[in-house]
Amino acid sequence: MFDATVREGVLRVAASGARWLSTGWDGGYVDADAAYNVSVPEGWSRTDLSAYAAERRDDAGFGTAGPTLLTGVAMSHARGARSERVTAYATAGVSNPAALPMDGERDTEEPETQEPSVGTVNVVLGTARALDDAALATLLSVAVEAKTATLLAETGFPGTTTDAVVAGANPSGEPATFAGSGTEVGAAARACVRDAVRASLRSRYPEGDFPAAVADADHGVVTTRSAEVFRV
Repeated sequence: MFDATVREGVLRVAASGARWLSTGWDGGYVDADAAYNVSVPEGWSRTDLSAYAAERRDDAGFGTAGPTLLTGVAMSHARGARSERVTAYATAGVSNPAALPMDGERDTEEPETQEPSVGTVNVVLGTARALDDAALATLLSVAVEAKTATLLAETGFPGTTTDAVVAGANPSGEPATFAGSGTEVGAAARACVRDAVRASLRSRYPEGDFPAAVADADHGVVTTRSAEVFRV
């Protein structure tokens, strides 16, 4: 399960009967035989995302529907990593970074972006273990944490404005009650996401020429606002 095929700018992660949880535009829980990561062309402006995703899957010869992520990063930069019974695939671009300055580090206005795919860090993660919906949600959170830690270490940004993760599990596999960072599944997921994201970044930016700040990027956002803090 969770083997990938790339055709026509579409990455398919095949997993017959898998249970998925996605943070993408068609997100939520779904049972499907595959999940997808689709590279869109420069200047892409389609808004009928479901129809577009179906067209791209069909053009690539992938007739099975499933949760689909979109990215401006070419699939030539897709990278996978495997550990134990977990596999992750990532595409990483940071032309639209989302910075979250800490106190004393706020230095710019807060720009907004509506670009859906100019950069994006997308991760499709799967485990051969069977997880219930709660454990699958935990696995997704572990993947997001690992993605964030990797991006901070590699680029200085915790993410982009359009990052998305899909996590999947095999309902027919050996059950795992928990999937947090201290479990076999969670530890393997952290390593896989870290190494896949890092490898994709290094493919996309072989000279390490990431934007030094949001102001240097094509698009992006800096969260400069403060929240009211109160005692509970």
